Amino acid sequence: MEEEIEALAPLSDPTRRRLYLYVASRPQGAGREEAAEAAGVSRALAAFHLDRLVEAELLIAEYRRLTGRSGPGAGRTAKIYQRSPRRLAFSLPQRNYEMLARLLAKALTSSDGASSETLTEGARQLGMRLGARAREQAGPRAGRRRLLAAAETVLDDCGFEATRGEGPCLLQLRNCPFSPLSGEFTELVCTMNLALMQALLAELGVKGVRTDFDPTPGRCCAVFREQSRVRNRRGAEENGAAGGEGRQ
Repeated sequence: MEEEIEALAPLSDPTRRRLYLYVASRPQGAGREEAAEAAGVSRALAAFHLDRLVEAELLIAEYRRLTGRSGPGAGRTAKIYQRSPRRLAFSLPQRNYEMLARLLAKALTSSDGASSETLTEGARQLGMRLGARAREQAGPRAGRRRLLAAAETVLDDCGFEATRGEGPCLLQLRNCPFSPLSGEFTELVCTMNLALMQALLAELGVKGVRTDFDPTPGRCCAVFREQSRVRNRRGAEENGAAGGEGRQ
């Protein structure tokens, strides 16, 4: 407990806390100048606080070129800060929900499968409630952009650290709130999580979006992507052919 309290102490400083939260929100990390501008402080002060966070093992730092290029003319390397993989959890009085969850997961994986189905169904019900909440937040006649923004907010509140993606990736979940259990009971946890996300999306009622299983270390296994138009057209053709056969 004393170690956890000491580890969280550096975040009591408001400036340091703003810098940490900004860096944590950047998947590719942030340099000193960028972080300083976001926190509204000088570059020197930002560098001081960022390095203290590295010493506290709340951030990690590496040197790389911001241009992404290498060789002559690629520019100087910069010190880039990223959130460390260290997990911190603290409560008074102490609680150990992770131990309880591990015991329940072991019981489910050793059962005949009926309990796992019950867990998946429970995840679907929760996903529907979250989807309904997001749809209510989006307001009446909301388009896809507003619906996805509402889903982002709801999932962010649940600890998934949702953020808008690029290209066909519409919504990315940068954190797995079920870690480290998701690493120990991967199939059980990821099946439950995917059922939750699919139910949320169905209840949200947003068109042209699908939920894919895309396991990536350090992130949630689910990702919201643009529905392929080719896939849609092929499905429509197959449905049309089936309808033609039925009429014959």
